[in-house]
Amino acid sequence: MSKATPATRALGQAKAAFRVLEYDYVAGQDKIGLHAAEALGVDPGQVLKTLMVEVDGKPACAVIPADRSLSMKKVAAAFGGKSAQMMAPDKAERLTGFHTGGISPFGQKRRAPIAFEDSALAAAEVVINGGKRGLMVVLAPAEALRASGGAARPLCTE
Repeated sequence: MSKATPATRALGQAKAAFRVLEYDYVAGQDKIGLHAAEALGVDPGQVLKTLMVEVDGKPACAVIPADRSLSMKKVAAAFGGKSAQMMAPDKAERLTGFHTGGISPFGQKRRAPIAFEDSALAAAEVVINGGKRGLMVVLAPAEALRASGGAARPLCTE
């Protein structure tokens, strides 16, 4: 599998320190992030899933632990809006340039505001999709924030 994706190229351009992990992606998985955590032998709280949302009709990107769920109320507040909803998968693919199951907060085709679940950033390293199904990047949370231009915000349900 080629490790060069728009996401890994964006991380390289940002001079972010990261390493790549690969696993056998299985199509049709219900909880892709949890599957990735299991396949890689990593704590699901360290594997961050990238979810595309719409806040007041505008695109945004929420990055949260694989074992947690979004609070749409918190997402709306995080991006300064009144309401939020999940973006349709086909729209997310067109906007980001990535396939679902491979969406990364790095190197998206059209840039959208990005927020990371603040409680997920306490770990020494996080594992985030590298822009292709089965390809993950491992980096320090501070590097992920810097390279993505994202902000740390509460995004998850309790």
